Amino acid sequence: MKITWLRFAAAAAIAGGMLFAAQEVSQPAQPAVPQHRRGVRIAHSLDLTPAQTAQAKAEFQAVRQSAQPIRQQLKQVRSGMSQAVRVNDTAKIDQLSAQEAGLKGQISAMRHEGFAKLYSTLTPEQRAKADQLPARFRQMRQRRMESHQPSSNS
Repeated sequence: MKITWLRFAAAAAIAGGMLFAAQEVSQPAQPAVPQHRRGVRIAHSLDLTPAQTAQAKAEFQAVRQSAQPIRQQLKQVRSGMSQAVRVNDTAKIDQLSAQEAGLKGQISAMRHEGFAKLYSTLTPEQRAKADQLPARFRQMRQRRMESHQPSSNS
């Protein structure tokens, strides 16, 4: 009787693990902060004028539009990657990984070019604040991670 229950529990655990793993592969990671809230937070932190805010919105909207075809390609690559993983095609996995890296690099370059255009419109005071933003965001992310870590009761 114990062996039957043990087999049942093991099968359930394996099935649950497979279901969890399938969800991990098929769903792309969501950003921790939605883009619109991040933009508002940055605009507030830098004390952007309404004209600068409008210009930044227009620039980043243009970046989003131009990156849309690349995001579609990424979606196809991820689908192909999922299929390659299922059949253990390591050559295809290597090829798709390289392709994914290139596409992500293109999107990163587009975003950074958008930030560069915004940075060029900032006043010296705003630039000083912008230079401090990465460190502030790292601190915020660190605090958020520390607050979500389970306490050890050892």
